[in-house]
Amino acid sequence: MTRNPLDAPSLRDTISIHLVREAARDCHLPLQPLLQSAGIDPMLLGNDQARIPVHSYARLWRQLARALDDEFFGMDARPLRRGSFAFLCRACMHQPTVGAALQRALEFLALMLAAYDGRLATQQSLAEIVIHEHSAEPKRAFSCFTYWMIVHGIACWLAGRRIPILAMELRGPAPRYVGDYQVMFSPNLRFERPRTRLIFAAEHLDIPVRRSATELRRFLARAPANILVRYRDPDSLGWRIRQRLRNLPAAEFPAIETMASQCGASVATLRRRLAEEGAGYQALKDSVRRERAVLWLAEPQATFEDIAERLGFADASSFYKAFRKWTGASPGHYRSLILDGIGPDGA
Repeated sequence: MTRNPLDAPSLRDTISIHLVREAARDCHLPLQPLLQSAGIDPMLLGNDQARIPVHSYARLWRQLARALDDEFFGMDARPLRRGSFAFLCRACMHQPTVGAALQRALEFLALMLAAYDGRLATQQSLAEIVIHEHSAEPKRAFSCFTYWMIVHGIACWLAGRRIPILAMELRGPAPRYVGDYQVMFSPNLRFERPRTRLIFAAEHLDIPVRRSATELRRFLARAPANILVRYRDPDSLGWRIRQRLRNLPAAEFPAIETMASQCGASVATLRRRLAEEGAGYQALKDSVRRERAVLWLAEPQATFEDIAERLGFADASSFYKAFRKWTGASPGHYRSLILDGIGPDGA
């Protein structure tokens, strides 16, 4: 019997065993008791394909922070003492906008950590957070992703929505495993780049912050699991539809009637279920087109006309208008920022 995608059971999200190894790499503690206490079978460390429930990974995260008195797991010369994340959230929630809160968060982390000097800057309709590195040796990918997880997770919570990441670049080489990072952050991860930075639409900086003490307590009680998966749910209908679309050329994206039929539902039911998740079918199609657009714009040989055709647009002008709507930036401005490797501060 074929299972209806709309009726799929709510299974727990999972994390690759690769990230378990990375989290424990610099802890210099007996690992087996920590893993067992977190509900993780130590034998899984030898299986590259193994995945564990997010709640187990979150428990290991908390245990490592407690054992080390370091919420950054020994990855910086200075420990990020326990309670730092909670203090940071309290400080940020009293800022008027997401932009002001991000500025406060970056300043706090630069004071607490020795080698992570994150700076926020804008250029027209794009914003970026750059980690200024003072060492010739690139930072380890997992440490950069952990830093982004903290900063981006807080920003999304304060905004009350996911802030889409257009691109993420690291100076260092690609790690052995990037799959979960692409789900957590963006499919557009680039390595061995001139700078370590995260790029997003500047319009999100103006979102007002309205969080209460009760919401803060709830957020902290669920951390870090909520910043690992809160804004991407692999069991959601929208996520599964997006995955289907990713396997198709844009010109073959089905009409909503066809997609509803493939999901074994009426159009009204499909729309209702997506609305309950805060999504819409057109928005899902646009999100996949945006993902492809930002990847192809990083290819200097691809013309705007080529990209427009690949994305199923009638012409380059239609693509231009859609890209501005998706990101707040023109394709040319985005390409120049990506290809030049020059940040808004001119560094």
